[in-house]
Amino acid sequence: MSARMMAAPVFDHLLRLSDGLGIFEHALLSTPRPEHGYCVDDVARGLVVACREPDRPAAVTGLIPRYLEFVLSAIAPEGTCRNRMDVAGGWRDEPGLGDWWGRALWALGTATAYAPSPGMRARAIIGFRTAAGQRSPHLRSMVYASLGAAEVLEVRPDEPCARSLLRDTVRMVGPAGPVRSWPWPEERLTYGNASIAEALILAGIALPDAHALDRGLELLDFLLRLESRPGHLSLTPVGGRGRDESGPGFDQQPIEAAALADACATAYEATDDPAWLDGVHLAWRWFTGENDSSTPMFDPDTGGGYDGLERYGCNLNQGAESTLALLSTAQQVRRLP
Repeated sequence: MSARMMAAPVFDHLLRLSDGLGIFEHALLSTPRPEHGYCVDDVARGLVVACREPDRPAAVTGLIPRYLEFVLSAIAPEGTCRNRMDVAGGWRDEPGLGDWWGRALWALGTATAYAPSPGMRARAIIGFRTAAGQRSPHLRSMVYASLGAAEVLEVRPDEPCARSLLRDTVRMVGPAGPVRSWPWPEERLTYGNASIAEALILAGIALPDAHALDRGLELLDFLLRLESRPGHLSLTPVGGRGRDESGPGFDQQPIEAAALADACATAYEATDDPAWLDGVHLAWRWFTGENDSSTPMFDPDTGGGYDGLERYGCNLNQGAESTLALLSTAQQVRRLP
């Protein structure tokens, strides 16, 4: 069976994790753990996945207004963002500009482009404009925000706050380092690495900025080569990877495979080069068991993604982040040639 045929979405576990407020962050095996509450990080990912699903079941469409309301309620009037909510609906932290701020902008940008009603799209762009008035000191926060800005520019090409956000992210990534064999803008790969390359590619297209486009493609090619072993991906683990570390490393996270699939799909659309499709399919096959432990990373019956790849197997808990990474990667496989 082809990877494309295998990648039919199973939303059962996403629906199981979701309630009237948002998405429960954690699960014990496939059982949600409401006591750990919700976070914007996951609800924003859920909004992205639900909005970009082309053939939404009615139940998935019904998640979109709930997820959108959650993300909008997290945005403070000055544009900062809360992240954690308890099961009673109370926010447990102060507004800030961490990764969740960037992911909220990513989700609001995606909803601006793809939410199923004009009213939801209008609410999303208002929230996006509020949060986009801020700037995070953290590179990945800015990168995630830029993914949303690029979505906004697809449907609102003159939106000034989205253009400004992309320009500032390109400046923040900065030029290549002094070591030609290590073009990465940081001393170590950490997390969300492919999203940095994707943000540059999208900025190169949208602004336009030919240098940003070329740099994004260069970084993605470097990352894909570094994270590939014969026949499969060997993702950067939670502990990161430096220039002298060859791997494999463990606690590999599904979100890294999803980010790589997204970036390679964007590179393909930017260049029409079918070589980038290999990266998308490698990411999907990582989930099906072509990885450093030869272990499938999802439950085909529930549609839940497993939480981390270990040396001798995987973490069998099916949390929100892993499940959404699985669904996101499957979406890219299904929509591309």
